Amino acid sequence: MSIRIHFEEELENLKKQIQELALDAKESLDEAIRVLYKGDVEAAKKVIENDTLMDRKEEKVNDDAILMLAKQQPVASDLRRIIIAIKISSDLERMADHSTNIAKATIHLGEHHGIDVDPELREMGVIAMDMVDLAMKAFEYEDISLAKKLAEMDDQIDRRYGMVVKEMLELTAINPEQIQHIMQMAYVARYIERFADHITNIGESIFYLVKGKTYDLNK
Repeated sequence: MSIRIHFEEELENLKKQIQELALDAKESLDEAIRVLYKGDVEAAKKVIENDTLMDRKEEKVNDDAILMLAKQQPVASDLRRIIIAIKISSDLERMADHSTNIAKATIHLGEHHGIDVDPELREMGVIAMDMVDLAMKAFEYEDISLAKKLAEMDDQIDRRYGMVVKEMLELTAINPEQIQHIMQMAYVARYIERFADHITNIGESIFYLVKGKTYDLNK
C-alpha cells in the first residue's frame, strides 16, 4: 500500500470519527430535552455520565490527528483537513457539554417542580438537531452553500431564545416564589442557543476547509 493511499484512509477514518461525534452530540441534546420535559432525574444523570464517552472520543480524534501531522507532515488542503477535524471535534464536545448542562438543570428542578416546560425549548432543540444534520452533510461534501444555511437556522434559534427569556422574566414577576425554577428554564434556552452557536462554528470551519480563509457566518 502506497503512503498516499494509507494517508487517505487515515483521513477518511478521521472524517468518520467526526461524523460519529456529531451523531452523539445530536442524540445527547435530544435525550437531554426529552428528560427535561419528563422530569426524569435518573435519565438526566445518564446523560451526564455519557458525556465522559464524548470526551474520550474527542481525545481520540485529537490523538489521531496529531499523529498524522507528525508522521505525514501534510501541506495545503490535507493540512487544513486535519486541523479542521481537531477544531470541529472540539465544537462537538462543547455541544455535548451544553446537553449535560440541560440534564443538570433537570436535576436541579427535580421531579415535582410543577412548572410547565415552555414548548419553545423543544422547537429550539429540533432546529438545533436539524443544524447538526446539515452541518455534517456540508462537512461530508465540503459544500459551503450548505454551511452558509446554518446561519439562517441559527437566527431562528436566537429569535426563539429571546422570546423564551422574555416570557421567563414575565413569569418571575407573577411567580416570585418560583424564580429559581423559572430561571433554570431560561438557562436551558441559553444552553440550546449556545449548542447552535457551536454548529455555526462548524460551518465556518467548513468554509475555511474549502476556501482556505476565514468567514463569519453571522455577518
